[in-house]
Amino acid sequence: MTFHNLLFSCVLMASSLVLNAQESMLDLLSDDEPTVDYATAGFKTTRIINGHSFEMNSEGVLDFKISHRFGRLNGGAYELFGLDAASIRIGLDYGVTPWLNVGVGRSSVGKVYDGFVKMKFLRQQTGKRNIPISMLWVSDMAVSSLKNTNSEIEPYLNSHRLFYTHQLIVGRKFTDGISVQFMPSIVHRNFVMTRAESNDVLVLGVGGRMKLSKRLALNVEYYYTLPNQLDPRYTNSLSIGFDIETGGHVFQLHFTNSTGMVENAFMTETTGDWLKGDIHFGFNVSRVFTLYRPKG
Repeated sequence: MTFHNLLFSCVLMASSLVLNAQESMLDLLSDDEPTVDYATAGFKTTRIINGHSFEMNSEGVLDFKISHRFGRLNGGAYELFGLDAASIRIGLDYGVTPWLNVGVGRSSVGKVYDGFVKMKFLRQQTGKRNIPISMLWVSDMAVSSLKNTNSEIEPYLNSHRLFYTHQLIVGRKFTDGISVQFMPSIVHRNFVMTRAESNDVLVLGVGGRMKLSKRLALNVEYYYTLPNQLDPRYTNSLSIGFDIETGGHVFQLHFTNSTGMVENAFMTETTGDWLKGDIHFGFNVSRVFTLYRPKG
């Protein structure tokens, strides 16, 4: 064998070894660990109607919310079916991290200032790990700045204007069009008018979303207050509405028997009766702003 033939044979052998090594590396890459597939867009915003959904604002995202409620429909034509009366809440929600949101707001009902912390410690996902649900914790504090007109309780109000709400949210996105969540909650009221009422009120909530089209969804939200905790004039909160997505805005049009838009208000201070027409038409507008984009 000549030197050139020997050299050619060595080159062929080396090429064959390189190709075999590349194929082995590709096999290893194809057997890589599965990726994580998170469930997203279970709800269009971080609120179902009045209460929180299991969605979170992304890190660095500021959500400006305007919530508006008109008067009761059974006010008749003289009140223009509730349009002559109105209440409003303006709030700012911010994504500190992917699992932590904070927010503040101010409501005209009771002249209440509120703030909350919302933490997600379990996120629905498939792939590397299969987690069938999302779980979150929400803690809210509210303070009323309404002037007192009852001199008998004035000594108590200065230090008893606070309300606290703690809520566990357990939710799941079942399909692209259906999401459901449960919200066991406790509302603590520093001051109550009578001994028959409880300072700590247990509430069981349920909410859901059904997608009707690419930009339209039906939302339902209900809060059941366990018996013998509130004055009999208070009722359970029921809200039904529609989400309409238009670019960076999400409009929520709905009907509810609750006037208040803070947790302690719609859970423990709802007086409207759906069967009597004590229904408020209202809307929420959500506009998000990306203040910064996290690296990576």
